[in-house]
Amino acid sequence: MRKAFSHVSVSNNRCGFLRRCLSSCSCDNTVMAAFKGVWTQEFWRAVSGEFLATLIFVLLSLGSTINWSAKEEKPSPPDLVLISLCFGLSIATLVQCFGHISGAHINPAVTVAMVATRKLSLAKAVFYLLAQCLGALVGAAILYGVTPASVRGGLGVTSVNPEITTGHAIVIELIITFELVFTVFATCDTKRSDLKGSAALAIGLSVCIGHLFAIPYTGASMNPARSFGPAIIMGKWKDHWVYWVGPLIGGVLAATVYEYLFCPDLDLKRHYVDVLSKRPFQIDPYRVVDTDAFPNDQAQLMVKQAKIKVLDMEREKKERESTGEVLSSV
Repeated sequence: MRKAFSHVSVSNNRCGFLRRCLSSCSCDNTVMAAFKGVWTQEFWRAVSGEFLATLIFVLLSLGSTINWSAKEEKPSPPDLVLISLCFGLSIATLVQCFGHISGAHINPAVTVAMVATRKLSLAKAVFYLLAQCLGALVGAAILYGVTPASVRGGLGVTSVNPEITTGHAIVIELIITFELVFTVFATCDTKRSDLKGSAALAIGLSVCIGHLFAIPYTGASMNPARSFGPAIIMGKWKDHWVYWVGPLIGGVLAATVYEYLFCPDLDLKRHYVDVLSKRPFQIDPYRVVDTDAFPNDQAQLMVKQAKIKVLDMEREKKERESTGEVLSSV
């Protein structure tokens, strides 16, 4: 019997080692599946498109915030309409140019919203975010280099109006980014058959509207990369976290509300219903035991396992007492 138990113990150790190997292999397979499609020429073309589009967007848009009358005795205030139109029309133009190359996100909030709705893998999104932030940094650096120091000012760094709190600023950024991302999903919805006109122009106008409203409040970022680039160049980080938290939450909320509440994908809904309607996992009543200790038998022995049940101790005690059986205290 001791020999048999030792063989069973060795077999359990082998099974445990095999399970660990299989789990590590499954983790590797999961990682490889996550990066599927990353090491392709088409994907890197898309990443380079995001980099270039964000560079151009930040360079042109931030250029509209430069006040060339700053060196005069009585400088005129910034033209909010000019800034809003420049931001909106530049986005519309770049979406039209890069939409077929990378999807023209040009905004980490849009990329994160795509991940939240399973339209983009997490692995690809990481490269998109890096390309957008690097493009914004290079665009802001170029603008810094070509702009005279006398009129450079803050180089379009977004800042919270001192009359409002950071909480109010997050709400403002959340709302205007919600409006932008909702427009992106609504105008690019392949399930719609009533779409007319230009989706790129609609997205650009949504950016313009957000700026017309929110520039006096927060500078109207709507785009963490747009705030990230000039913040690095100028070294101004006050309340910078607001321009990540607000837009990212607003983008994810807009995407989930549109995709799962207003215009759900019927195929995806059926998939979730099928998954949730499956029967729960059941334990196999048999287990495989290594039978090296039993040479006269076959290589494996199917041993029936005991069923799992919940014990009612009070009921068990009464039944045993009624039959004269005494419970052991050991």
